[in-house]
Amino acid sequence: HVQLVEYGGGSVQAGGSLRLSCEASGYTYSMNCMAWFRQAPGKEREAVATTSGFGDSTYYADSVKGRFTISHDNAKITMYLQMNSLKPEDTAMYYCAAEFSPYCSGGSSTYDYTYWGQGTQVTVS
Repeated sequence: HVQLVEYGGGSVQAGGSLRLSCEASGYTYSMNCMAWFRQAPGKEREAVATTSGFGDSTYYADSVKGRFTISHDNAKITMYLQMNSLKPEDTAMYYCAAEFSPYCSGGSSTYDYTYWGQGTQVTVS
């Protein structure tokens, strides 16, 4: 079965950096649409960054533009989220999400993704 496994969360001081990784397994094909979401306590899950395998179009939430970068390896088995200039308001559980279908939309809704990682905590103080 398909699994997305995340790595790289942790605690960091404001202004610091973290890199999250998410590795897919159990599927014959590579990921086509990939995304990172986050959810803070008492808040809805929100898209932070998305990328589509078709031309690698990307979306960033306004709150992270210029600070976060979504990327993936050439085989589209692993996706990354580089987070720089972290702020306390970035504190949340971060989830990777993916679609393998060639018809995926690469959207910013949770409904656009079938497969999810288990979440990794990012705490900025």
